[in-house]
Amino acid sequence: MGGHYKSLNFFIMNYSISNLTQVADCNALLSWAAKEKADLNYKKISDERLTTKYGETAQELDAVLQGVLAELSATETIISVLPDGPTKEDAINKKTRLEYKKFLIETRKESYGTVALLEKEMDLARIIQEMTEVDAFITALESRKTELTAKA
Repeated sequence: MGGHYKSLNFFIMNYSISNLTQVADCNALLSWAAKEKADLNYKKISDERLTTKYGETAQELDAVLQGVLAELSATETIISVLPDGPTKEDAINKKTRLEYKKFLIETRKESYGTVALLEKEMDLARIIQEMTEVDAFITALESRKTELTAKA
């Protein structure tokens, strides 16, 4: 997954870390940031799994839909050459079932197909950016804590 996100541009905030005057404040913020990082890591793992699942599902749905479309086309061709009678009625019923199956697959694609996959990929990219920002915040806090500890 990580390879897909190499070109992400993000902005790292310049924090007013120099306003911190107490090591205890640094520790409190470091604890809060560690919790934020853990929460984001959990979301990242969850979104990575969902992204993988959506990718697999999108491919499966595309393949199944192509099969249904081919079968629907063949059934329409058969209907066009059959004389009226029970065989033609069976083919028309089959066409109706195939059209319904096509509808169900297309509906499912909206929730689990390529569009949903891209939405999940964007969610994952956003989480990765947030994690980068939290890491930068932690680095700045640790640096300030070291400065304050040296002055004490």
